[in-house]
Amino acid sequence: MTKLIPIAEAPLSWKHWYIAGVASMEQLIGAALSTIVGVMIPLILYLGSPSMTAFDQGVVGAAGLAGIAIGSMVMGGLMDKWGYLFLFRLCPVLIMAGSVGVYFSDEVWSLIAWLFVAGLGVGGGYSLDSGYISEIMPEKWVSFFVGLAKATCALGFVGGALVGYIVLKEDPNPAVWRDLILFIGALGLITFLLRIHWYQSPRWLMEQGRTRAAQKAAKEFFGPDAEVLPQKHEDAPKGESWFDMFKGESLKKVILSGVTWACEGLGVYGFGVFLPILVMALGLQGEAAVGIPKVLGSVKTTIFINIFIGAGFALGLGIMNKVNILKLMGWSFIVCSAMLAMLLAGYELHWPVWISFASFVVFETFLNAGPHLVTYVIPARIFSVSERGAGTGIATLGGKIGAVLGVFFMPVLLRVGGVELVLYVSIAVNLIGAAITFIYGKSLKLL
Repeated sequence: MTKLIPIAEAPLSWKHWYIAGVASMEQLIGAALSTIVGVMIPLILYLGSPSMTAFDQGVVGAAGLAGIAIGSMVMGGLMDKWGYLFLFRLCPVLIMAGSVGVYFSDEVWSLIAWLFVAGLGVGGGYSLDSGYISEIMPEKWVSFFVGLAKATCALGFVGGALVGYIVLKEDPNPAVWRDLILFIGALGLITFLLRIHWYQSPRWLMEQGRTRAAQKAAKEFFGPDAEVLPQKHEDAPKGESWFDMFKGESLKKVILSGVTWACEGLGVYGFGVFLPILVMALGLQGEAAVGIPKVLGSVKTTIFINIFIGAGFALGLGIMNKVNILKLMGWSFIVCSAMLAMLLAGYELHWPVWISFASFVVFETFLNAGPHLVTYVIPARIFSVSERGAGTGIATLGGKIGAVLGVFFMPVLLRVGGVELVLYVSIAVNLIGAAITFIYGKSLKLL
């Protein structure tokens, strides 16, 4: 008789990589969506249809992120009751529907509404990917694959900018902004097709007492030798409420994880969505001075800058288990502040363009090696089992609030005080992130 292998103890195989890749698609799509929106906005402004004020630009940029925030909370709660499979297939359908709606939008509020719908799908995937990965991967590989899932967003940032560049290169017409969103719809379709032959989480089924279905799902994923064992719960204490989290030691953990995540959100999404516009404002787009060639040049520069998002994640994943992750995050915030100061000095003192470009590259590398990666994994490191669910939820909400505010206020800051004000505020936010990290890290005896 063949000996069965529990999925939590199974040796790593190509099937695990495939599962992680399919489960992580919304991480890629979310980053690509943010980048595509950042290319769409200047094209719509040139075209003048639909017309957009600075306020409208902020709302358009933040609509998808608001959808992500709500989608992750709502679907994260539903998956505990309904299971993962239906929602896992629903998310790419919402992404496709939102993309089609954006394509046919003729006024700004319709555009905002459909971007929000696409964001709902992405946000749901954010909750589901970590669930599937945590419950299907071998236990010793869970942290690595959860971090790797987050790192796939680097492909989305580069891919979104690359698609924008190719489309504009082939047809330098601002009206092509509609065609760009079809890339997001295509990614949603691919994701849906990959999930047709998919199965419910074996561990979720086991938790529901559906033992036979759980064993069948395990075998569908990994073959006839796989099995799933019941989880042990006897030592698990009762969970804390959100209200309890804002007291005593738990409050310090909330501030450490939630506020730093909010500070990180400005750099990742505020800069991520409006990077082509910031590149033009800083004069880093190359020789083109006006019109669509200027936008095309800014998108080309964006591609090169975004490549270092992946380099940052690779650096962070390589060292995070060898260093104190709070020190990694705190010092990365400081390096990011210094690089933004270099950008500001380069702009005001008319330094050579290569200095500003290099500053941007170092900024992206350390932002993603430190705060972007660490804020995603730190709640599981600092919250006890009894408070982990509530603590992670609050920290995630803080991150999304920071991202939405960063994206919303970016065009407003540009309109009010130009790129200088954007950089001054961004420097301050990164320094606040560093201060919170070191102050509360020491207070909690984590440094």
